[in-house]
Amino acid sequence: MVFLVIIIASFLLQMVLPWWVIIIICFATCGLIGKTGKISFWQPFLAILVLWVGFALFKSLPNHNVLATRIAEMLSVKFWPVVLAITGLLGGLVAGISGYCGYHFRKAMISLKTQS
Repeated sequence: MVFLVIIIASFLLQMVLPWWVIIIICFATCGLIGKTGKISFWQPFLAILVLWVGFALFKSLPNHNVLATRIAEMLSVKFWPVVLAITGLLGGLVAGISGYCGYHFRKAMISLKTQS
């Protein structure tokens, strides 16, 4: 459930908003419906990894990876899929940490309510 909500919301909102909207989406989604800390990290991580790598391939393959190859050369990497993998991993890591923080924020708010 978390995976689908994040991937759909991120796909739609990244069309009109900056890339960092994934932080807000993952934090809010895992804060509301994240069941465990493990789910709240790995589901956003995988959703954004799949979304970003898929979208990058969708944009890059029709033009024979010209831009991806140039970026790889600029970063002194010989093979363009390395740039693709790094992009996906960084986006996934940002999303996973955000989701994990959202889950723990909810837990902290619940524990504050039960203490008072």
